[in-house]
Amino acid sequence: MRKAATKTFTGSRIRHQRNRVSMTQSALALRLGISASYLNQIEHDIRPLPLPLLGALCDIFSVGADYFSDTEETRGIQALREILTDPVFDTDGIRLDSIQAAMRAAPDLCAQFVRLYRAYLLRQEHTAAPLVGAAAPSPARQDDAPDRVEPYEAVNDWVQLQRNYFDEVDRTAERQFEMIRLDEGSPREQLTRYLLDHHGIRTETDLSLGQRGLMWRMDRRARTIFLSRILPAESSTFWMAQALGQIEHQAVFARTIRRSRLRESEARGLARVYLTNYFAGALLLPYERFRITAHEVRHDLERLQRHFGVSFEQACHRLSTMQRPGSEGIPFYFLKTDIAGNILKSFSANRFTQSRFGGPCPLWNIFRAFSTPQQVQVQLSQTTDGALYLNIARTVGRSSISYLDRPRLTAVVLGCSIADAEHLVYSAGLDLNDPRMIIPIGPGCRACTRENCHHRALPMVGHRVDVNNEGRGIAPYRTAL
Repeated sequence: MRKAATKTFTGSRIRHQRNRVSMTQSALALRLGISASYLNQIEHDIRPLPLPLLGALCDIFSVGADYFSDTEETRGIQALREILTDPVFDTDGIRLDSIQAAMRAAPDLCAQFVRLYRAYLLRQEHTAAPLVGAAAPSPARQDDAPDRVEPYEAVNDWVQLQRNYFDEVDRTAERQFEMIRLDEGSPREQLTRYLLDHHGIRTETDLSLGQRGLMWRMDRRARTIFLSRILPAESSTFWMAQALGQIEHQAVFARTIRRSRLRESEARGLARVYLTNYFAGALLLPYERFRITAHEVRHDLERLQRHFGVSFEQACHRLSTMQRPGSEGIPFYFLKTDIAGNILKSFSANRFTQSRFGGPCPLWNIFRAFSTPQQVQVQLSQTTDGALYLNIARTVGRSSISYLDRPRLTAVVLGCSIADAEHLVYSAGLDLNDPRMIIPIGPGCRACTRENCHHRALPMVGHRVDVNNEGRGIAPYRTAL
């Protein structure tokens, strides 16, 4: 089942670009070959943007086609919907079309509203009463800005804005793959030899690292990289690639971070950690080789694992980064969570957006994966905005090394639009035209608009609850008519 093409309304973005270059509406209409009245309707979202005009607008304003997509608008609308479920707001009468109109008319203002709400949540956490016996929360620092965003959230926003693709870092890693010739033998052995020959750095196993909560450590004075003994082979290789990035490519990372809007030192430090990880994945899975192989094997993750000698998670994560201009792969979203539903990683190159201020939906197959460890779960799902996805989920992480060991239980999910499902081996045997195969998933119960859901745990905010005791619906909380 293919989702019908959606109408893209881009009025505010066209108007912003036109004003940026001081171009009148009549002048732009002339260059586009349309009437000024027609352009006026497009700019006021009365008419959607026709596809034939997209390329011309990109050329006129020197922007990519992604600038005029409604992906970021969709994420913004979802964030506003979730925020307005907070009881601090009186949300009676605020309809979805009103939120959409606000997002289209004033996207920058809406973004600041989201930023303010996140700062409000942060302040609430800092001033929350401690548990009995716990230390009192530290007082807010004088230099804490009232609208300060947590550094890791700022970095996540930056990565999402780049669609999880960093061209200079990616191409640097790709060139180094060819220079080291990582495909001519075991990647771990090749990296071990390269680090020793070019930097005089040895690689050793440290039995005590795991006890100190470390996976690897570099001692520059001893010119040695110490790896934990509990690491699987593919993880050890990844950390060695990360260490190589730290040794040779700090200048590349610094240039990339300077182009960002990250200003706080902590956020910039976290961004450097992220880019180091990104480099390691791009080195072990060079862009063009990986993209071509993924297409040939129909994105079979197990085959990609064996071909490149990486983990299931590494293969999934790399697929979510394949957005090189002119050589794009399938736009995937990627998410990693623990068994409690805490989001550990989240990136999206398509319209999908996770719940930012509430818990994820229990109907998502990433949670079913915990009941079938190491087995792939495939699901067709539909989000509340009508988008259809093919989702692949599986548990990841190491197994226990002793009875007293407590490894973190985690799972990942990789998803793409159902329009791309035919290019994935996981669509084999699925009837994509049978609506009964589609699982409705939502952003979290308080923001989810699906009333008759067996899994609803909280009432929908903004609607009165039916307190009639003479009948019981599917869900424990019904919306009053």
